[in-house]
Amino acid sequence: MYTIKNMPAQVPAEDLELLSGVETATVGHWRLLGFMDRAIQPLLPGRRVVGTAVTLAISGSDSTLLHHATGMLRPGDILVVDRLGDDKYACWGGGVTVAAKASGAVAGIVDGPCTDLTEIQDSDFPMWARGLAPITTRLYDLGGGMNIPVSCGGAVVMPGDAILADESGVLVIPRGEVRAVAEKALGMQVAGKEREARVRRGEVKLGEMSGASAKVLAKIG
Repeated sequence: MYTIKNMPAQVPAEDLELLSGVETATVGHWRLLGFMDRAIQPLLPGRRVVGTAVTLAISGSDSTLLHHATGMLRPGDILVVDRLGDDKYACWGGGVTVAAKASGAVAGIVDGPCTDLTEIQDSDFPMWARGLAPITTRLYDLGGGMNIPVSCGGAVVMPGDAILADESGVLVIPRGEVRAVAEKALGMQVAGKEREARVRRGEVKLGEMSGASAKVLAKIG
């Protein structure tokens, strides 16, 4: 009834440190894969987290394995919960939040609703979910999977993947690609700030800089 695999190796701390300076929207300028559905939104505003994915798959009205999983989390982990299509029952609330934070986990991501928003806020624990619901799960002991491949918000998540989550959404990156993605994104962010500074100083117009104005003028000229 339960499939529980070994805890994954954690993403190297130096790679996560590099990734922590990246905005998901920057990566979205060139990368298409790995982004969760935009309906999965932060419950706490203005947060950006990075960590190692620990995956969970639980269905319907049961959260037995979720309670167990909170005791296996390590500092730096992010628990990613595949609800297997359920959007009615909130599996994650105040009690799970306290347990996950006590383990050292840095965030939780649920492909479904959460509950107990005030308790999550009081715990100052970053969460991403498909909103809120008042109907909660129970300990029905129906089974599930931990540290197996899952789908969360339409993105494939492997145990041990890197997670980058911020106010714009959630991105999953295979551990072997983290450094390359982060370095490219950070370079783009520096260049973007320089372009914004030139526009702000009135040195150039945005359309002129991007080439958009030339395209428009060519069509109407």
